[in-house]
Amino acid sequence: MSYHLKILGGGQEVGRAAIEVTGPDGSIVLDYGVNFNPDDTPNFPLQEMPSKVKAFIVSHAHLDHVGALPIYQISGSKPIYGTSITKEIGELILKDFLKISGPRVPYEWVEVKKTLDNFNTIKYNEEFEVGSFRIKTSSAGHIPGSAITVVKIDNGDVTYTGDINIANTKLMKPADLDIMRDSRVIVTEATYGKFNHPQRKSVEDEFYNAIMEVLEEGGTVLVPAFSLSRSQEILSLLAERNIPYPVYYDGMVKTIMEIMINNPEYINNYEALKKAYNEFHYVNGLQDRKKAYKSNGVIVASAGMLKGGPAVYYFKKIADNPKNAVFLVSYQADNTPGRKLLELGKFDEESPLLKARLQLFDFSSHAGRDQLMQILKASKSLEKVVVVHSSADSAQYFADHVKQELGVEVIVPENGQEIQL
Repeated sequence: MSYHLKILGGGQEVGRAAIEVTGPDGSIVLDYGVNFNPDDTPNFPLQEMPSKVKAFIVSHAHLDHVGALPIYQISGSKPIYGTSITKEIGELILKDFLKISGPRVPYEWVEVKKTLDNFNTIKYNEEFEVGSFRIKTSSAGHIPGSAITVVKIDNGDVTYTGDINIANTKLMKPADLDIMRDSRVIVTEATYGKFNHPQRKSVEDEFYNAIMEVLEEGGTVLVPAFSLSRSQEILSLLAERNIPYPVYYDGMVKTIMEIMINNPEYINNYEALKKAYNEFHYVNGLQDRKKAYKSNGVIVASAGMLKGGPAVYYFKKIADNPKNAVFLVSYQADNTPGRKLLELGKFDEESPLLKARLQLFDFSSHAGRDQLMQILKASKSLEKVVVVHSSADSAQYFADHVKQELGVEVIVPENGQEIQL
């Protein structure tokens, strides 16, 4: 039997990543995540016959890559492979997802526990076997523990980028692309298939200078940020620059920062992260919150799109004063309060116009268009590119760009589509 790929999720959409690779004696599934409808109902990937699936390989701990893993532990037991820090952070992410979306999720705490019990930790660049598949991973440069996955099959390497970045950031060194040299097929994300990001150094400078302007005028800066990675990135940046004002952080940020501090081998600028943890103020309880928003300082809090979490509390407290600022540093999806602020200048239809200064800074942890091209060029034997984890128009735009530049076959699959290898 020939080898083939099947797209179970992430086809012409961002999130819900799930790629099945099938061989003669069954299949492995790379990632198994969720995304959400506008009403916040979780969407799960397509399902495969459980008897066919030998194992799951996880690229990293974001919900859109791990959120559906426990489904396959309901009636059976499936091994899962990923880095040790992905396992630790994944546990937090799955628990949080259950807490928030419990009634809309087809599994319970017992399956989450089973997912963790069946989680085998792997190290970068060490080859391991699952059935007839040989697998190897390297750092994807996206968040701590994120992995590029190479599946070695009889007729050449199949590589799945997962979410990938080649910028040098506080948390991450650029992705280790050496592993992709012999890739015949690359399944790549193209979240930013249409766009390039500005140079990271200039974004950091602009962000820090903007913060200092507000603070020197006596204002408070709220930085809503994803609690996994973006918050720690921002805190590390402020620590590295020795910001002379108080910095507060609130939400799940602290627990994740502690996991990162306990896994130094996954962190680029470990000293900055440790300094942030030791010197900045963790907000614990309402008294601390009052102190934070009344201070002439910076508050880093989740959620990054202002869809909930402590960031919303702070927003309501500081929004009305033009001395203050709200600096967005995370992706702002359609219909979120963060996106509404950018489009309408207010939190939602009923809210008054925002008086505080509003600015968006591109701290993306995904490669932009030209970087994605550079990643594909790391392969010396490329024949086929499969574009996933991207909106239909971004994916198509990027696919045309790749065909033109590299002259290889490019596929923009729909969910459910099978691709011969």
